[in-house]
Amino acid sequence: MEACMTTVTFSIASRGDVTRRTLAAFGGERQGAHISFESVELLWRTLTRKRWELLKSMTGEGAMTIREAARRIGRDGKAVHGDVQALLIAGILDRTADGRVVFPYDAVHVDFTLTKAA
Repeated sequence: MEACMTTVTFSIASRGDVTRRTLAAFGGERQGAHISFESVELLWRTLTRKRWELLKSMTGEGAMTIREAARRIGRDGKAVHGDVQALLIAGILDRTADGRVVFPYDAVHVDFTLTKAA
């Protein structure tokens, strides 16, 4: 049996947008995996260049130790530990029962629109 590819969408969404998506899901409308940020600034503050690099190395790779994640990207384990903690707090990474960390997606889609400043 072929495994289903899971894609998460990072988006900019107001609390109202998230509520509407949640209510639609409760109504049986498939929503897919979403991680929403209140602003583009918050998205970039949370997903720094080094954290993107970390997520890229973890995408589709299953659970791993922080040491393994650091080794994959050639960074110091202590620095990666700080990034992992920030991504856990943001709800982007998950921790397994045995203490490893996982980014449980095979792909990432980023969805937001940049408009002229008001």
